[in-house]
Amino acid sequence: MNAPPVSGLAAAASRRILRERGQREVFCGLTGIVWLHRKIQDAFFLVVGSRTCAHLLQSAAGVMIFAEPRFATAIIEEKDLAGLADVHDELDAVVARLLARRPDIRLLFLVGSCPSEVIKLDLAKAASRLDARLKSHGTRVLAYSGSGIETTFTQGEDACLAAIVPELPEAGGGRRLMVAASLPDIVEDQFARLFAELGIPVDFLPPRRAGALPAVGPETLVLLAQPFLGDTAAALESRGARVLEAPFPFGARGTEGWLAVAARAFGVPADRFEAAVAGPRARAERAVARHRALLAGRRICFLPDSQLEVPLARFLAEECGMIPVEVGTPYLHQRFHGPDLARLPADLLVSEGQDVERQLDRVRAARPDLTVCGLGLANPLEAEGLATKWSIELVFSPVHGFDQSGDLAELFARPLVRRAKLAALQPEALTGAAA
Repeated sequence: MNAPPVSGLAAAASRRILRERGQREVFCGLTGIVWLHRKIQDAFFLVVGSRTCAHLLQSAAGVMIFAEPRFATAIIEEKDLAGLADVHDELDAVVARLLARRPDIRLLFLVGSCPSEVIKLDLAKAASRLDARLKSHGTRVLAYSGSGIETTFTQGEDACLAAIVPELPEAGGGRRLMVAASLPDIVEDQFARLFAELGIPVDFLPPRRAGALPAVGPETLVLLAQPFLGDTAAALESRGARVLEAPFPFGARGTEGWLAVAARAFGVPADRFEAAVAGPRARAERAVARHRALLAGRRICFLPDSQLEVPLARFLAEECGMIPVEVGTPYLHQRFHGPDLARLPADLLVSEGQDVERQLDRVRAARPDLTVCGLGLANPLEAEGLATKWSIELVFSPVHGFDQSGDLAELFARPLVRRAKLAALQPEALTGAAA
């Protein structure tokens, strides 16, 4: 079983962090709906925003024309902005039409946006009013903000899960583990099997159905599966739960360390733990090894985008042999990033926040083999001869756990393979771009 992780606060305090405040390049929190609407199968996400919000969701989600998604946009019109119509009355009418068409909705989220926040639309009050009216019909209504003002895109999930926490039933007794994060079903099933082998009773937040909300209380121990769930963790702690500090479950060592923290908390014997993880860990190590030859020794920079940067850098450095040059993250949750941060090189530059022009200057000076960044920066960097990886793909893809370790490594190997093929076909084009 892995050694106990270093305290998050101690790891962060022992390292110099470059904190930057300036222009940012990130998606807004509405993007989280793209994966959340697939997870809670009887929920619906109604964004109260502009036509730009609607276009973002439609283009980001890539919904098939024959599929009816579980999200929509209630568009704020000019008459709403001018005060010629009562926005609350119009919102009530939209919700009524939605439920008439989709009576299967059991959990309705009113999602705030930049426009709704600018006009000071109180969606929490609207949700409370609608919830009182509709709960007798079997539909609950909650509200959270997906606004991109002073946030990054993964914080949409954090706000959504934090809004659910007050609705969780009170735990009756007996210690249980809660895994918090919107994980793909296949990953959740794999974790459920591992915890069953360890004899640890486990629930997942969010659940797949709105009526299956897990209970929470003083006997609840929480493992975060994503590092951006700070508000969710605080909300769970306010209900009496205890949040465990652990490395995040990326790769063989990260997943083993994550499971080991839960095993120690529940008193699982070391031999039982080893019997449960030995096979999956060996498969994960073999899968990662297939890509290590390409990745080892390659230099990588992370620009801040998803808050996954620190644990992913740990995976790439520790398990793939890559050399992180700079690891930037929008916000450094000191408690939760600590176990991964402690396993990164001591001289590594870790930056929090963003001043995009300064960070781009550092990337150009370092000229790493791979830069992980947002969509808006990838094409310009590619034009300058730098290989890039879209950070948002790392949120959309199943990458957690033992069985996805090889797939995770491949996501970083793929742009290097593509670049090598392009260089073989058009060496003068890449040389010109680099110049």
